[in-house]
Amino acid sequence: MSGTILAIVSNQTIEQNLQSYPAGNTVTFVRKRFTSDYMLVRNGVSLASLRALGPSLTRITIAGAVGAAMHIGQGDKNLVDFKAVEFSRAVLNQTEVDGEVISCEGPKDNAPAFLNREKVGTGSGPKVEFVVDPVDGTTATAKGRKDAISALACAPAGCFQVLPDDGYYFKVATACRSKGKISLDMSIEEIVETVAAAKGLPLENFTVIMLERERHIDILSRLRKLGVRIILLPDGDIAAAVVTCIPDSGVDLLLGAGAGPEATIAATAVKCLGGTMLVNVWKDKKDNAGRMRRLMDVGVDVDKTYNEEELAKGNELVFAASGVTKGELLDGVRFTSTGATVSSLCVRLPSGTFEKSETVLRFKEHPVYRTVDLFGHPVRNQNGF
Repeated sequence: MSGTILAIVSNQTIEQNLQSYPAGNTVTFVRKRFTSDYMLVRNGVSLASLRALGPSLTRITIAGAVGAAMHIGQGDKNLVDFKAVEFSRAVLNQTEVDGEVISCEGPKDNAPAFLNREKVGTGSGPKVEFVVDPVDGTTATAKGRKDAISALACAPAGCFQVLPDDGYYFKVATACRSKGKISLDMSIEEIVETVAAAKGLPLENFTVIMLERERHIDILSRLRKLGVRIILLPDGDIAAAVVTCIPDSGVDLLLGAGAGPEATIAATAVKCLGGTMLVNVWKDKKDNAGRMRRLMDVGVDVDKTYNEEELAKGNELVFAASGVTKGELLDGVRFTSTGATVSSLCVRLPSGTFEKSETVLRFKEHPVYRTVDLFGHPVRNQNGF
C-alpha cells in the first residue's frame, strides 16, 4: 500500500475507531508488518494524520490575521477581507495537502472569499476539506474593535456538515460538564441555570457571552434579570464559542444567533475541547418568506437541533485560529519594526491536544510577507502572489 497513514491503532481500539466515522465512508485497517498494530485507511486512500498538519494549518490563520490586521480601523471591510483571503490563500497553496474549501464566509455579502469548492494546497499529501473564515469579525476589524480572529476547521473529506449561509442559527456552547444536560427545548433561564449548576457556580459568578444585536434584545433582558455577568461582542461568535470550553477562561456559556458556516468551525473546536454545542434554525419574524423552503431544499432539517458530533463528524479534526484584534480568546496582531507578532491556537482530535503559540514574523525574507510593507502596500520590484 502506497502513501502515508491516517492513524496507528491497536487491535483493541478498532471497533471504537470504526464507530467514530460518518456513514458512507469505507474504513479499513491494514496490519503493520511485524507488529500487532493496524493502519487506518479511509475510502481506499491512506492519509497522513492531521496531527502533523497542525503547524501548517496555524500558518494559514496567521497569514489571514496579518492580512486583515494591516487595515485595522480604516473603515474598509472589503479591504480587510480581501487581504485576509489573499494572504491565507498564498500560505494554504504552499501547504502539502490535496485540499478543497467547502465553505467560506463572505459570498453572501459579495465580500472577498475563497470560491466554493476551491481546490487548495500543493495537491500532494492528505485529501482534506476546509471550512474557512479568513476574518470572523470583519466589521470589528474595520472599526478597530476587539475579538476578531482568523479561523479554519480541517478534516478528511465527508466529515463536515455546513449549514447554509442563509439567515441565522441559534447557538449554545459550553464546556464538558453540561454535555447531555441541556437542550434547545429548554428556556434561556433553564439553560443558564443548568450550566451554572453543572459548573458549581452561583449565577452572580456566571458569565454569558453573546453578540450585541437587536435580535438578542429579549435574551439580553432575561439574562439581566437572572443576574449573570454578560460580555457583549461587536462581531464574530467563533471565538466566543471556543472560549467557553477553555479551562479558567472566565467565560461559561455562549448564547445567541449567528451565521451557519461559523457554527461548523466553532463546533469543530468545541468537540476537540470536549465541550458541547447545540445549533438550530433561528426563526425570526423578519425572515424572508422563502427561507425555510430554501433551507429544506438543500437538506437542512429546520426543526432539528444539530450538535457538535453532527456538524464535525469523525475522530480526525483540527481547528486553528489566530487573533486579529485583541479579544477574550486571543491577543491581536502586534506589528513591529521588522514584521509582526501573532497569537494563535490549535486544537485537534483524536488527542484533544490544545496548543497556544506566539509567532514572531520577519517580513523581509518571508516568502509571503516580503511582498508587502508594514502598511500592506506592495513592495516595489516584487512579484505579487
